[in-house]
Amino acid sequence: MSAAPELRNERFAERTVRTADGLSIRVRDYPAIEPATGLPVFCLHGLTRNSKDFELVAPRIAALGRRTLAWDTRGRGASDRDADPARYNPMVYAQDLIAALDEMAVERAVFIGTSMGGLITMTLAALAPQRIAAAVLNDVGPVLDPAGLARIGGYVGATGKVATWEEAAERVRGVNAVAFPHADQDFWARFARRVFRQNPDGSIELDYDPAISLAFKPTEDGAAPAPPDMKPIFQALAAAGPVLVVRGAVSDLLAPEGVLAMRALDEDLESVEVPNVGHAPTLEEPAAWDAVLNFLARVP
Repeated sequence: MSAAPELRNERFAERTVRTADGLSIRVRDYPAIEPATGLPVFCLHGLTRNSKDFELVAPRIAALGRRTLAWDTRGRGASDRDADPARYNPMVYAQDLIAALDEMAVERAVFIGTSMGGLITMTLAALAPQRIAAAVLNDVGPVLDPAGLARIGGYVGATGKVATWEEAAERVRGVNAVAFPHADQDFWARFARRVFRQNPDGSIELDYDPAISLAFKPTEDGAAPAPPDMKPIFQALAAAGPVLVVRGAVSDLLAPEGVLAMRALDEDLESVEVPNVGHAPTLEEPAAWDAVLNFLARVP
């Protein structure tokens, strides 16, 4: 049964999907501007982010003639928080994704995954490769730099409230200036509106469940948890369809060696490097958007 629209604005319908374990997942559904030119595109955000990351990119893709979907992963944005933080992992997220595809009658799609969204895409390839026509991995791959993982682990879960949007902008700048060293104050103001929410009491806080930080909890000996071997699921993704990797030129998560490792597993891999940006590009940068635009023009 397809989900009914719950909220409309000038660009998207907001839909609710029910997961296998009963949570509600919110999805923005941007209709294709006719004539349709290809399969739908499903946009998957990063660890501490939500569907607003694609508020400019998604309508651009819809204008190309592709229905475009962007969700709030469980524990983020308007989606339900999970009472069991152990379920905040890519396997569960990929199962949620299959439920969303089924409920919205999307048999196959092109996936754009930023950071964690790319890990979900690779996991989906292991579970249901027939659902993937092509994929864009935004600053992520099967080999991740420990320095970037440590930096992310250092801030995820710190969701204290702030009093003003100006303070929110300073908070995100403090965490993310390393990734956007040339950004101006307007950029940080827009960034804050994407990652924070305002509560009924007027307070402002980051728009995710702090319990998502469980995956970064140190082991008993104090070491950071080691990521699993993700090369097999990347190979499954490469076998499913064409792959484009977008890398921020100053990324501390996806090193140049990480892209080389991907190319060793997929000789047809396409890649682009976005200058003066770290982890992760917004995909609004000219180099990133041009690469995505050209890729979409050549895939189903």
